Amino acid sequence: MIIVPLGVASATPTAVRHLPSVALWREGDVHLFDCGENTQMRMLQAGLKRSKIENIFISHFDVDHFSGLIGLLSTLQLQRRDRALNIIGPKGIKEYVEWNINFTNTELSYDLSFVEVEEDFESQRVVDEDEYYVEARPLNHTKFCMGFRFQEKDKPGKVDAEKAEALGITDDAQYKALKAGEDIELADGKVIKSYDIVGHPRPGDSFAYITDTKYCPNAVKLAMNTNILYHEATFSESLADKASETGHSTSGDAARVATEAQTKLLVIGHFSARYTNPFVLLREARAKFFPAWLATELRPIYTNPAQEKGIVQQKVYIKEIDEKSDSKPSRNKSYDKGGGSGKRFRKRRGSSDRGDDRRGGSRRGSQSRRDDSSGERRRRRPDRQPKERDYNSKDYNNDNQSTSRPPKHITPRTPFDNFDRF
Repeated sequence: MIIVPLGVASATPTAVRHLPSVALWREGDVHLFDCGENTQMRMLQAGLKRSKIENIFISHFDVDHFSGLIGLLSTLQLQRRDRALNIIGPKGIKEYVEWNINFTNTELSYDLSFVEVEEDFESQRVVDEDEYYVEARPLNHTKFCMGFRFQEKDKPGKVDAEKAEALGITDDAQYKALKAGEDIELADGKVIKSYDIVGHPRPGDSFAYITDTKYCPNAVKLAMNTNILYHEATFSESLADKASETGHSTSGDAARVATEAQTKLLVIGHFSARYTNPFVLLREARAKFFPAWLATELRPIYTNPAQEKGIVQQKVYIKEIDEKSDSKPSRNKSYDKGGGSGKRFRKRRGSSDRGDDRRGGSRRGSQSRRDDSSGERRRRRPDRQPKERDYNSKDYNNDNQSTSRPPKHITPRTPFDNFDRF
């Protein structure tokens, strides 16, 4: 399985965060958990095909968690989808979708299958397929909200090929029967027991999606022994009262669920817009549970990187921009090609942006160097040295008062995590 966060914002988007949505890729199929505004565009940017969506799970009816649903369904219609699509959510999701489809006089080319969950349920398998199932449980939010657990069913054990060959088992049908737990009879009448040839079943991978909730026992049950737990961390510990008031979790609550559930990896998301630096939340989570990661939009998280790495490749990269850094494209190509080396080159005296060559100097200066047959560099006279500007002077501050702004305190994302561990 591959987990791809598509939107990690809470309530309102920011310049670098989008509304909640997480995609799960498995065996070529995509399963969406929540569908905030712009989800379909984020799928394109993440390298995920919208035509591969099998299930859409809506946790609750806060607008930021389902505002992208109708647009996505319309796009699938324009793509001439012909396979049925499953939509799972609280009771009322069917009425909402059908009203919008009818309002726009849209005739879908594919069938919609709805699973509506009542508020008073305890636990329910909302999807049950041959190889996996999805379990839902109610959470503790200000309105009815569900969490989900995607669980692969146990896989058959491996057949001992050498032992099978020694016993005379060569037919593929016999191998399949043994892996299915059935005993077989050979041509000479000898009965081969499945457990003599096949090893122990292999547990399937699991993923839990828990968002918009205060700490509750159902969150622990959904996350029990999962490979990856995606848990909201809307606020820091200093705003625990506000988290309780609004029905959300702190980073400490997410770590508590991960600890009690003994998950293998905690990924926190659903950040409040007040945190321009989410590493504050990560530090608090890691103080109580490790390993814990920040959900980074479009960055895949693998359960088996040896086989899955490279399957999903993002198409864009979003980076925070400090106001004091170059927010406009630079004409200095050597600086642009530096890949963020941090080096800045002083322009030669008398050069202009229009006349810059690839080395950052003026074209006229470049030509004069070529024409200099002696190869000697001209020495600058001391009195011609460029005068350094006094940034603390009164005149400079008055001239730039209208344009100067305090810098935004944003810490760029850094490769602090080893994303190949899972």
